Amino acid sequence: MSAPCLTIVRPGLFATIQDLGRFGHQELGMPVAGALDPIALRLANALVGNPVGTAGVEIALLGPALKVEADGVRVAVVGPMALSLEREGESPQALEPHRSHTLARGDVLKLGAVSGAAVAYLAVAGGFALEPFLGSLSTYVRAGIGPLGGKPLGDGARLPLNRNDAPPGTDVELPEPPDYGGGPVRLVLGPQEDRFTAAAVETFLSATYRVGKDADRMGLRLDGPTLAHTGSADIPSDGLVTGSIQVPGNGQPILLLNDHQTAGGYAKIATVISADLPRVGRLSPGGALSFRAVTVEEAEAIRRRQEQTIAAWVHAIRPVRPAGGVDLVALYAENLVSGVVDIVNGNGDILNREEMCGRAP
Repeated sequence: MSAPCLTIVRPGLFATIQDLGRFGHQELGMPVAGALDPIALRLANALVGNPVGTAGVEIALLGPALKVEADGVRVAVVGPMALSLEREGESPQALEPHRSHTLARGDVLKLGAVSGAAVAYLAVAGGFALEPFLGSLSTYVRAGIGPLGGKPLGDGARLPLNRNDAPPGTDVELPEPPDYGGGPVRLVLGPQEDRFTAAAVETFLSATYRVGKDADRMGLRLDGPTLAHTGSADIPSDGLVTGSIQVPGNGQPILLLNDHQTAGGYAKIATVISADLPRVGRLSPGGALSFRAVTVEEAEAIRRRQEQTIAAWVHAIRPVRPAGGVDLVALYAENLVSGVVDIVNGNGDILNREEMCGRAP
């Protein structure tokens, strides 16, 4: 019998292997890459019991179909997308995202369209048995770096698994999809804020922009009011980070994402704070966004609160409640005493909660 794997029977539009990024090599010109929405990947891994940074499949627009060639596998999808299961001898079955599913050999998991966001994520219990490059399994397609020759998942590709069976235990779920919040995208002005007119900075912080059609993993070209420079848009090339907002000579901002180049020569008006990078990573062409400036200290506090929220989401993961039945495990775990209104004693008298607290049974 061949080694356990998931085989791609339909590649989808653009699905790649991504973890949380390839850090520490930008001085070599190597982008960080990694998941555009690291929160979703982290939650998908939590649902299948993986370490937080385990690589999964990032699915853009339309997902692949994967056949299970293992005795069993547990998977989880986090993100707004349709998915279904095809099992031999049975009718196709719609599955829910934001929970785990235990699949058997020969099952075909079909990942459909992503709606309301640019990406969704598939995690597999135990992860993929793939060779990392510079400590990461992230795929950087422009340079052909990463698993599977640095390419998106193709027809017939095999994703080797570290496990041949699903881990013990029942499937689990998030009580509700994660809510990243809304409002303006928060950023820190600079480092070349002084290269723009005061009116340009005011416009940038008050206008609504839309993601242009040329959006990809490298960055989002934004359509909206032009931003005037005080002189030339060009500067001596310096370092870039994910979230940098460059403004070339045409005055239209470019918000850099995970696959951005490591240095550039356009003035940067601001940098998106790390806590809001998952939000912008989820934006599709046509999506609207506006901006609000915060201080570095505020950005750090926002990130700390975000980590607390993510920890709360992970803590809230619970066993999947059976359809149409009572989940006794969840029922016994609840504090039922505070919900008692009345009870009948041994003499047939009805006691309310206050009487119960003052009488022996």
